[in-house]
Amino acid sequence: MSIKLKNMSVAEKGKIIGFDKADKGYRKRLLAMGLTPGTEFSVTRFAPLGDPIEIKIRGFSLTLRKAEASILLIEKL
Repeated sequence: MSIKLKNMSVAEKGKIIGFDKADKGYRKRLLAMGLTPGTEFSVTRFAPLGDPIEIKIRGFSLTLRKAEASILLIEKL
């Protein structure tokens, strides 16, 4: 079952299982940033208003806007 990144809490871990088919422009951008299916990550922090979201992935911190994060299909670990 997939969930959205915004529904996760700080320090939770997840795995990218795919992308929403609605927006292919962001999909290419996310793939270029290393967000490929099967990649595990942890949620580092949320901004006070929830946008952006920071995750730790592949040894570096990555900040995503809500629009970008909403495209990711996530599985909690």
